[in-house]
Order: sequence, then structure tokens, then C-alpha cells
Amino acid sequence: MSEIPQAVTEPEQQTDERWMHYALALADKAEQAGEIPVGAVLVKDNQVIGEGWNMSICRHDPSAHAEMLAIREAAVRVQNYRLLDTTLYVTLEPCAMCAGLLVHSRVKRLVFGAFDAKTGAAGSVTDLVRHPVLNHQLEVTSGVLADLCADKLSSFFRRRRQEHKAAKAAKQAQEPEKSGER
Repeated sequence: MSEIPQAVTEPEQQTDERWMHYALALADKAEQAGEIPVGAVLVKDNQVIGEGWNMSICRHDPSAHAEMLAIREAAVRVQNYRLLDTTLYVTLEPCAMCAGLLVHSRVKRLVFGAFDAKTGAAGSVTDLVRHPVLNHQLEVTSGVLADLCADKLSSFFRRRRQEHKAAKAAKQAQEPEKSGER
């Protein structure tokens, strides 16, 4: 599916980048908790109404994605399940679950950083947020601070692979000691 380039004004680009930096700071909180570093912030009238970062592992909740937590917080804050005239900034393209949430909550605009070639539902694998059959479509701006967002994820997974490799090597190093103890 080819994406139609959107003209983004200079002030809008600066605003998008400022809020994406905010989302990146939230992604750092996820990483500090051992979660995949994704952060999201929901903004209305240039004010934060909800924020979140991935917490699926620590909450034992597959739905505890950054977007889900930001939307839930915002809905409680504004006392409405419809989040009209809002913009969600998220460091990674939303999955189908989160894209469906954005449609149902009537978020006006989605701004994301890194594309997700495996599960992205805002243009990469599918485009749920702009599907013409659905009763609501979002405006989408993609690739905002994409390199920073993608680097954060790549670094996290690279470090995680190294940690798993080191743990495996340590376990293998202990095996001969255990067999000698019998």
C-alpha cells in the first residue's frame, strides 16, 4: 500500500518532534523496567492527557502496550471514551490491537517514529487506522525521529541477545562442574 505524502508545516514538524522526544523519554521508562522500549503520549490542545510505556511483561498483560495505557489514562482523565481532537505520539508503529483502539477511541491523528515491518497496522503490514470501510480514519504522520526510535529498539534487542548469549554460556560453563559433583 503506497502512502500519500502529507505536507507538514515547519511549526507542526517542530511540535511533532518535541512530542516524539517526550514519547522517547517514556520509552526509556519501559526499558528501565526490562520492557520493550516503546513510549506513547496523547495530546489535546498541546497538553498531555495520557501517557504510557510498554508494561506487558511486568503486568503479565498482553494488552499493556504504551498506546493502550496512554489511551486508558486519557479516557479516565477526560471522563469520555471518545478522545476527539487528540494526537497520539508513539515511538513505534501501532500493532493491530492498538490501531483498533485508536479507531474506536476516535483519536484524530497518529504520529509515529519507527515502522514495524512485522506487525505494523498503520501502513507497514496493514493499514487499519485508515481503512475505508471503518467508521473512523486517522490522519497519520509517520517516520518522525524514525532513526532515534529505531535505534532505541535495535539497541535494546541487541543487548538482550547478548545477555541471553552470556547467560547460556554461563550455564554451559557450570554444567561440567555439576557433573563432577555426582
